Amino acid sequence: MPHYAADAVLFDLDGTLLDTIADLADGVNGMLAELGRPVRPLEEIHSFVGKGIANLVRRSLTENAHASEAEIDAALPVFRRHYARVNGRNTTIYPGVRETLDTLRAQGRRLAVVTNKSTAFTDPLLAHMGLSGFFEAVVSGDTLPTRKPDPEMVVHACALLDVEPARALMIGDSINDSLAARAAGVPVLLVRYGYSEGGVPVDAIDCDGLLSNALETLDHLQPR
Repeated sequence: MPHYAADAVLFDLDGTLLDTIADLADGVNGMLAELGRPVRPLEEIHSFVGKGIANLVRRSLTENAHASEAEIDAALPVFRRHYARVNGRNTTIYPGVRETLDTLRAQGRRLAVVTNKSTAFTDPLLAHMGLSGFFEAVVSGDTLPTRKPDPEMVVHACALLDVEPARALMIGDSINDSLAARAAGVPVLLVRYGYSEGGVPVDAIDCDGLLSNALETLDHLQPR
């Protein structure tokens, strides 16, 4: 098992730190119902998560169905309104996450969130779940013009923390996290319990290791 001398650890949010799928599904189905479209099962919505809200709305409207670009554009604020109402209501922190963050901070490692979720939802959610205080930087889906799998979000997070990418470690749950980290020159570990956008099996994704529990992150780090 490789051990990384990481000065910083970067975390994806949905499916890595927090199980948000129930609230995302409520937001999607609230939108679909208001638009007069059939609601979708949670398992299907689960596979749409990972590339930001615009992609989630698009796939919710067009998967085995049809929607024009104008309809998709009009649906975005409808989803935002429904999701803002439920954001955090049924979200839970994955086992081991809080203990992992406590330990990493006690070790003096710098922490950041790198998520494709919009700032308007990321910041209130972290605050609601009591996690805001752990992170020195939060890079959300609208912080930059690009989103994961583009590496710029990861590079930007490292710059905010004043840490070279090679001295950081990325923890995520999908191919978007792996591609972004790889292109940024950051080692990447993926959790087995997350969403893995598109339903791609996590053990089929190029990464440096798999985690069954967030606490296993600590096993991949050199002592400090």
